[in-house]
Amino acid sequence: MSNEYEDCLKRGKIKSFSRGQALVGKELETAKADLKRARCTFEEGDYKWATIQAYYSMFHSARGLLYDKNLREHSHYCLIAAMRSLYCEKKLLPVSLVEALQQAKRLREDADYYDRWSETGCRRLLNAAEELLAAACEITDKRKT
Repeated sequence: MSNEYEDCLKRGKIKSFSRGQALVGKELETAKADLKRARCTFEEGDYKWATIQAYYSMFHSARGLLYDKNLREHSHYCLIAAMRSLYCEKKLLPVSLVEALQQAKRLREDADYYDRWSETGCRRLLNAAEELLAAACEITDKRKT
């Protein structure tokens, strides 16, 4: 267990959530809807909002994975720390996808708070969001069988 994840647990930023598994499907559907909307927004040339929407697709994919463990986050940072400890360290998820989620968080903050974004960054996020969603669906499907 990473120090970051352990700290998140101690600070109550990751907590037990008994209804988690029941909500995995809802989170992944939200991730799919956000990704679909991000693609449309990207095609319209609105890279700022597509960046934000792509990040939230990734956020909901990761949250679905956390819910699958009957856990809930109270911090975007701690969600990322949890993904590293619960999925990457156990070789269930490639580190590159969690790094992409971390990068997506930075790009979303840049777009949202500082009015900085790019078509190239947004395109990368869309691809990463699709990959993370596919991985989350595959992982949660495997656990149910």
